[in-house]
Order: sequence, then C-alpha cells, then structure tokens
Amino acid sequence: LYSSAASDVYKRQKNSSVVLAVLAVFSNKTMGQFLADATWTIKMLTDNIGVFTEKGGTILFMLSKEGIVVVDAQFPETSQHLIDELKKKSDQPFRLLINTHHHGDHTAGNVSFKGLVKHVLAHENSKFNQEKVAKEKKNEGQQLFPDQTFSTIRCETIGDEEICLHYFGAGHTNGDSLVQFKKANIVHLGDLMFNRRHPFVDKSAGANMSNWITVLDKAHETFNRKTKFVCGHAATGYDIIVGRKDLKLFGDYLGKTLQFVEASIKAGKSKNEILKSTSIPGAPEQWKGDGIERPIAAAYAELTL
Repeated sequence: LYSSAASDVYKRQKNSSVVLAVLAVFSNKTMGQFLADATWTIKMLTDNIGVFTEKGGTILFMLSKEGIVVVDAQFPETSQHLIDELKKKSDQPFRLLINTHHHGDHTAGNVSFKGLVKHVLAHENSKFNQEKVAKEKKNEGQQLFPDQTFSTIRCETIGDEEICLHYFGAGHTNGDSLVQFKKANIVHLGDLMFNRRHPFVDKSAGANMSNWITVLDKAHETFNRKTKFVCGHAATGYDIIVGRKDLKLFGDYLGKTLQFVEASIKAGKSKNEILKSTSIPGAPEQWKGDGIERPIAAAYAELTL
C-alpha cells in the first residue's frame, strides 16, 4: 500500500517547460533561483503520514486502507505532482481533502482533485472566504470549494487514525483550522504558524493578532510536548516541523509586535514612520528578514480601528 521507510525523501525537477514559463512571467528572478525553487520534496513522518513541499503552503497527507487524506493543496501544477506520487504509493482512492484556510497557496490546487476526492472539508468561514475571493477575482470556475464544513470541532476515523479539526477563533484569518492526527500525534497548523518568518496577517478575512496569540496558547495547552506541529511556512534554513515551545516563541513575537506598534503610536509616530522599522524590539531574534512590514501594518490597523 505504501512505503514503510519513514525517512524516505523524494526530490524531482519540474518539467523544463514549466520552469521557462514561470521565468517568462517573473523575469526579476534569476534562472538559478528558479531552478533551485523547482523541486518538490516528500518526507515521511511515520510509515503512512508524510509532508509534501514545493511552492505554497505545506501539504500533509495520510495513506490508509480506507483511502488517502490530504491537508491543503498548494497550486494546480504542484498538487498534481503530489497526486501522481501518491498514486504510485497507494491504489486506494482519495477519501478526504482538508483545507486549513482559504488562501490560494493552500486551496488553488483543490481543482486538481476534482473528480478524484470524495469530500473537501474546511471551516465554515474558510469556505465563505474562498467563495468571496473567487467571486471578486471572477475565477469561480478554477475552484473546488468545500462540500463539508464545521464550526468548532469535527472528528472522523479513517483507517486506524482519528482526525480532528479544531477551531480556536480568529488568528491568521477568521477561518483557520488545526488539523490533528491523534494516533500519530501530528497537528497541521496551516498558517497559524510561520516558523521564523514574518507572517501574512489577512485583515480582509478577519485576522486578529491579539486573538492569534490566544489561539497559539490554546494549542499549547490542548496538545502535548511530543506533538509534531506542521507549519504552513518556514524561513529559509528552518524546518516546517516544530515543537510546542516554538508556538510560544511565535506567540511572543506577535505580542511584541503589537506592543511595539502600540508604543510607537502613543509616541506620535505615523504609520509610514513605523513601517520603516527593521526589527521588533524584544521579539525572538530569529524572526527577521524580509516581510516585516506585513505584521506591522496589520498591528497598526488592529490598534487604530
């Protein structure tokens, strides 16, 4: 049914024509950068659960005698790479596709599962957000929307694994699910966890940085010190798999960002002045690099409403 080697890692190069097409669109990147980006990787965390990375949010999958479960779908071309590989590993049908939230780098690839997967599941707010954005962009025909939703918690047993989806409130968006594989003790956090990378905070979809800290605290309390957490994204050189202590560090980073922006506002600084900041005072030093303006702008919006 599937490989029993839990540490197997598979890497492939994208079709050269795809690379060239991407290069034509994004001419500001060098050929070397795109060739470096043009690989996908599968890493098994257990005998039947693994992670897939290529472009976009991290995908988690499970192989079982009752069907294949996939969490998140990246983009159409990348999700097809995953589908092709999983078909080599298992002759079982795709049982369930779960979306941690609605963003395109996690759901655009849903369409690759059209006609293959039995159900698509997400939080009710995630489905609403996905449909709203698709209507705004007039690309409803390029979507595969969830046909099943939940509000607070939903559990289902597939094979010998119990899969539970938890909703702890608004964070990165207002529809982020924590997807727990109980027996394996693995939880996919989607974009509720950016490992050492400045996060995108989607205020247009109900994101709330203050409550995001509460969500991370609740995750810390709900799961245990042996739980493996799968991040939606990680900075270069950092793993997409983290432990419970990393949730606390990220929560501390978010809190320090809010404190810094609030203090700057009280000191009379303008939004543009605050956005010129290159670091968050007191925050864990690993969170640095490009993208700092994203959380600062979101914190400013949250504090000045």
